[in-house]
Amino acid sequence: MKRYLSLAVAFLSISTAFAQTNYDVAKIADNLKKDAVAVIRNEDSFFDVKGPGAAKMDYKIAITILNKAGDDFAEMAEVYDKFSNIYNIKATLYDAAGKKIKDYKSSDIKDQSLISDFSIFEDNRLKLLKFVSISYPYTIEYSYSQDYNGLLYFPSWRDLKTFGISVEQSAYTIQKAKNYQMRYLTSSNLKTDSATIGEKVQYKWKSTNVPAIVHEPMSTGIDNISAWVKASPNQFEYDGSTGNFNNWKNFGSWLYTLNQGGNKLPDATKLMVQNLIKDAKTPKEKMRILYNHLQQNTRYVSVQLGIGGFRPILAEKVAQVNYGDCKALSNYMKALLNEAGIASNLIVIGNDMPSLNPNYSSMGQANHMILCVPLPKDTTFLECTSQHTPMGFIGYGNADRNVLIVTEDGGKIIHTPAYVAKENYQIRKTKIVLAEDGTASSEIRTTYGNAQFEENLSMTLMEPVEARKRIIESSKIPVAELINYKYAQADKTIPVLTEEINFKTNPILTKGGDKLFLVINQVNRKENVPLKVENRKTFFAVPFSYNDEDEINYTLPKGYTVEFIPKDITITSEFGSYTAKFSVKDNMIVYNRTQIMNDKKYPPEKYAEYVDFYKKIYQADKQKAILAKTL
Repeated sequence: MKRYLSLAVAFLSISTAFAQTNYDVAKIADNLKKDAVAVIRNEDSFFDVKGPGAAKMDYKIAITILNKAGDDFAEMAEVYDKFSNIYNIKATLYDAAGKKIKDYKSSDIKDQSLISDFSIFEDNRLKLLKFVSISYPYTIEYSYSQDYNGLLYFPSWRDLKTFGISVEQSAYTIQKAKNYQMRYLTSSNLKTDSATIGEKVQYKWKSTNVPAIVHEPMSTGIDNISAWVKASPNQFEYDGSTGNFNNWKNFGSWLYTLNQGGNKLPDATKLMVQNLIKDAKTPKEKMRILYNHLQQNTRYVSVQLGIGGFRPILAEKVAQVNYGDCKALSNYMKALLNEAGIASNLIVIGNDMPSLNPNYSSMGQANHMILCVPLPKDTTFLECTSQHTPMGFIGYGNADRNVLIVTEDGGKIIHTPAYVAKENYQIRKTKIVLAEDGTASSEIRTTYGNAQFEENLSMTLMEPVEARKRIIESSKIPVAELINYKYAQADKTIPVLTEEINFKTNPILTKGGDKLFLVINQVNRKENVPLKVENRKTFFAVPFSYNDEDEINYTLPKGYTVEFIPKDITITSEFGSYTAKFSVKDNMIVYNRTQIMNDKKYPPEKYAEYVDFYKKIYQADKQKAILAKTL
């Protein structure tokens, strides 16, 4: 009797959620309308695991769009591939009172390829429906079923999707056989309800009445304020492959097995390798020669076809076609090094993602692959998809994080190098010759290192017309005429870029009576202060730590002298430090500015202190000198 009662309760809870159709906007609580452009009225996900390689998802969602700013959420965009199919789609549009306006037909739903801008081989497809209403608010509702033939991961869930959306109700249920092994992680304080129904076990998570969060500057995401679930199978079957994800060692073993036999090179390529390295004296020199060859002769193309989305293309195939995705190019470089007698390992990494969780192995934590070359005296990481970055520089999106190294003994978590502030530098020297009419001629020489090299590297690849436009638009000094510019990477082996810009300015001096006023920091000036946020909710950080050093030498207009110059300024905090020094030498003003910023992730309660710190820098950057006419 108890078994049937539990089954009835479970069925009733699912049916009740799916049956809600009272979408009158007047019934939305005021606190859910505050700061919201849309409200999730009801969301229900039911994921039924049939076995190691099969599952079914039943999904339904209703969203009320409160105003035009919420129109981007008025769509169904669901992805599938050859290992899944979406069917039984239903979609309805309601007015503000919850009255049905329209039921959409299957002919209204687009079924299109999801080939991305960087991919030419991809079997993902998209079921797309854009809801349109001529009045606000309105509510959209859609549901579908999706069958999975192959399970590498389970759908994840979170109640808050992004800033500006509140939630009336959202729930996620996973159903599995008693003896089926799986793992899950949840946000703190999220209750897991579990129930046994015959030979099945259900896990359910739900969230109700969650207010919207206003977008917060510098936010690192909403994980700390949203309810979320991440789940993963242990044993799995996918596209003829089987494996176990219960730890990173087994995860790595599966990836290693996928690539067995994939490192073979054609005889012609082997001969080419030997010819390239015949005069090289050290493993590092051989690696540099082969990495240069990779950059000059291959290009990046994404491949997302079935297991090919996880297994690298054969090295011999890359040798023939000269292109591949991150896995293929990393594997090809591994094969080239192997021919040169240098061992290396593939690295699974989350580019611009959080570090891999060392205690929870699963798909979805990584999106990229690079290569690791452990030499006796040091270890070099190689980014194999870039044709321009120096050997060993992997970019700040790959730096300072946990990654998975794939070895013959399985996977192991290691950490990539960190680029500290002093390495992510911008060192700039500027000469400005002032004229009495307020205009000036300017010469700027800048050197960028590491992360700031990466941020500015695109200038070397830009068409001249676009580059000139970018320079003029981004200049803090008003440009009257751009005379010339030059970007150069003198040494291709290190991540250092130089920039030279010469131009004539519009007036930068302002006149008051017989005085001239000069804002001394004309080059690297903070133009605004981050917005204050009352009761901030999310953590924050700068993208990367950095060190900016500026020196500006002003030659005074003829017939003028310095009447006033500010005193030196020093600002320090846990977020970074700032110094500004002012001096006068002969007919010149010399200004030196240094700003160092830390990339630590800070809790929300620190944000007000950060704003105060930044405000002090903003004010210091506005300091003025006063010039007076000589007698």
